[in-house]
Amino acid sequence: MEKLSDWLPTTKKEVEARGWDYLDVILFTGDAYVDHPSFGAAVIGRVLEAEGLRTAIVPQPDWRGDFRDFRKLGRPRLFFGLTAGAMDSMINRYTAGKRLRSDDAYTPDRLPGMRPDYPSIVYTRILKELYPDTPVLLGGIEASMRRLSHYDYWQDALRPSILIDSGADLLIYGMGEQPLRELVKRLKTGQDFREASLDLRQVAYVTDRKPEGRSVCLFSHEACLADKLKQAKNFRLIEEESNKYEAERLCQEACGRLIVVNPPYPPMTEAEIDASFDLPYTRLPHPKYRGKEIPAYEMIKHSINIHRGCFGGCAFCTISAHQGKFVASRSKASILREAKSVAAMPDFKGYFSDLGGPSANMYGMKGKDESLCHKCRRPSCIWPSVCKNLNADHSALLELYHAVDALPGVKKSFIGSGIRYDLLLNDYADGKLKRAAGEYTEELIARHVSGRLKVAPEHTQESVLRLMRKPSFDCFERFGRIFENLNRKLGLKQQLVPYFISGHPGCTETDMACLAAITKDLNFHLEQVQDFTPSPMTLATEMYYTGYDPYTLKKVYTAHSREEKLAQRKYFFWYKPEMRVAIRQSLQRLHRPDLIKRLFGKG
Repeated sequence: MEKLSDWLPTTKKEVEARGWDYLDVILFTGDAYVDHPSFGAAVIGRVLEAEGLRTAIVPQPDWRGDFRDFRKLGRPRLFFGLTAGAMDSMINRYTAGKRLRSDDAYTPDRLPGMRPDYPSIVYTRILKELYPDTPVLLGGIEASMRRLSHYDYWQDALRPSILIDSGADLLIYGMGEQPLRELVKRLKTGQDFREASLDLRQVAYVTDRKPEGRSVCLFSHEACLADKLKQAKNFRLIEEESNKYEAERLCQEACGRLIVVNPPYPPMTEAEIDASFDLPYTRLPHPKYRGKEIPAYEMIKHSINIHRGCFGGCAFCTISAHQGKFVASRSKASILREAKSVAAMPDFKGYFSDLGGPSANMYGMKGKDESLCHKCRRPSCIWPSVCKNLNADHSALLELYHAVDALPGVKKSFIGSGIRYDLLLNDYADGKLKRAAGEYTEELIARHVSGRLKVAPEHTQESVLRLMRKPSFDCFERFGRIFENLNRKLGLKQQLVPYFISGHPGCTETDMACLAAITKDLNFHLEQVQDFTPSPMTLATEMYYTGYDPYTLKKVYTAHSREEKLAQRKYFFWYKPEMRVAIRQSLQRLHRPDLIKRLFGKG
């Protein structure tokens, strides 16, 4: 039975109950406090606790009124830590059409309005007003993706580094355990916060003086405001350095200051990532939420994250920019320890909802010759083709599935994370890799699908897929045939559910009409669809804002107006009677009677 003291304290009363008369670090988060390794504030809190620091968490503080939530625990001895939450706050609060959402999955009972726009900025400004001399450290995906000049879709403007807008002292980007531990180690020796930060890996800070040593100098924020082509050129350098083993330091002038981004840490070792996941999480929401439902927690409470990082490099995705291109995998022993603790939960019915990660089938994969990876600049290891140096062996993943499914009380483990079917269908020269991929495909479909397998072809047209950095649609069709044949052979009635995006840079209305015709021929009535939402620091967002492909510097068409976006989106729903007239009229305007015939027949 858990006790209140099993969680980090969230109130003055909980702090005093521990006999503490001061705190070393106070964390603020835009999410509810769930003590689980999928929630960043909990991870950072447990890391600081493991370093011997007295740490408290203030979840979803009220930023209006007298700021009592920011005052209630006083001033920490070392610093404040801030995160907007597990999602970018603007994507969390607004739809692609910029409408306010009516619920929040990271808040008890889905209650909306429990966080402001840009909590990283709002929380920091409040703390700087109340405690001007106490350092503020930013982290999490919202801050990480805004560490340099970035396009903000909701303001429709190019913004400078979030360090400028917030006034924070330091920003840790990416997964924060390694830089945080090193920072704490230095602070324990008595170093000043600023002094301890300047040469720390994986941090960004503002200064008035260029640091000594080698740096890659980007075009200034002001130069990018004046010339979008310069912003596009900057992005290529930023993405390449983010995905290198041995990256350079980046510098950018903005608003009369200099933003310095130190190179990232190397990928976490197995021992390092195990140490993070093996911390003493209760895996439960704080008792203050008893009787309330937190949907984001409900979705993952019987799932296990087996690795971090993704080498897919999809143009619209923030994962590689935040978690890194190189995969860091947990040991089988660490995963099994967590699986046993989940299986012991009172409401566990024998089924894991997911054994996965950013992509389900990248566990344990890395370069055959890692010295080549150290020199590599490719943003993706599998696009435009699977790298010959990638050891894409699915054997360890199969062994892991077998070990988890053999645990007492476990009936089945489902795979809820996205599958990279291009990894499964690649024509490997190594027979072992080919056999393992085939065995994995069969086992996945036979044993690990919870009725519906979700995959993400994203589009059908080659020109759009190329800009998305996604494999040919032929690859998806091949996988679909394998899925159908195996279901028929095994007597299963499972469904393949594809995800698609409209309005992505490079996509035209005709491209969407072709997508509708092709998916109709495959008997899909599309459900999992979305409009492209530009999120900071992705290739697709840079194309959306600048109008250029940063890698070729060629111009790229993008739907910007509401009318253009709706004109594309309607093709997802060609099968709805109320959409037929509008689609017919559009296809007549586009001079495509052939597509009218394919979608609606001769009538």
